Amino acid sequence: MKMKMPKNKLAGLQKRKAISGYLFIAPFIIGFLVFMVKPFFQSLWMSFCTVTLGSGEFTSTPIGLDNYKNAFTVDPEYSRLLVEEMGRMMAYTIAIIVFSFFMALILNQKFRGRALVRAVFFLPVILSSGVILGLESNNQLMAQLAQTIEDTTSNISITGALEDVLRTSGVGVRAFDTLFEIIDHIYDVALASGIQIIIFLSGLQTISSSMYEAADIEGCTKWESLWKITFPMISSLFLVNWIYTVIDFSMRSDNEVIKKIQKVMIDNLDYGFASAMSWIYFLLILVFIGITSLFISKRVYYYD
Repeated sequence: MKMKMPKNKLAGLQKRKAISGYLFIAPFIIGFLVFMVKPFFQSLWMSFCTVTLGSGEFTSTPIGLDNYKNAFTVDPEYSRLLVEEMGRMMAYTIAIIVFSFFMALILNQKFRGRALVRAVFFLPVILSSGVILGLESNNQLMAQLAQTIEDTTSNISITGALEDVLRTSGVGVRAFDTLFEIIDHIYDVALASGIQIIIFLSGLQTISSSMYEAADIEGCTKWESLWKITFPMISSLFLVNWIYTVIDFSMRSDNEVIKKIQKVMIDNLDYGFASAMSWIYFLLILVFIGITSLFISKRVYYYD
């Protein structure tokens, strides 16, 4: 007969878990309240104003929704960049999730040198840090080496030939363009997958081996175990990694929308217009996360 935990003990356990969770995110909450709340609302106010810079200060003149209207009706690039980056975000996020999940499956297997291989796949997290990433992007030696390799390699490319064939056939040209773009930038996908691999790997290690042993006894194949055991047991982590990847992608330095906002703010010194563009992009990302998270959460299996 299955014993049930008393409600008071269950409530106490949930309360302790909640307190632990709040303590874990307390540094972020404190940092947000101290350092980010004022700039957050200041940026929102500036988006409804024309900002005039003076000597050591600036003045804001309210103009209503003009900055938001101009972002869509006057600026010739902003709307196009939003559509392109949202589509690029969707494609790259799916690629990163798929790549990180299957790499986590491989790294969860037992083989010699597993710890070393795991460390290698965690290196992208270290290499993508601010200082090292700046050294990498500004390294002239690495740039010359990459150019030399490109110049000395053969012009024959199997991927390029396959790409030409598929484009000539006229079947799903845009889809193949996106696919080959991701393949050409597989280094970027791997570089952005470090945290996701660790999250998936931690989830895989919580699955009891007895579940797979029972499935083997019942005659399940590895493929069936993947869909019937592995996927349901770590499905909640897909939602976590999806949200993290979308947010991480929206703040990338090669994001064309971010570049556009920086150009308006730094080159044109139009802080009000740049703030409006930033808020439009922020709200669009927020809506995108909300819709996709709602869709994913309906397929998440939660267990005690």
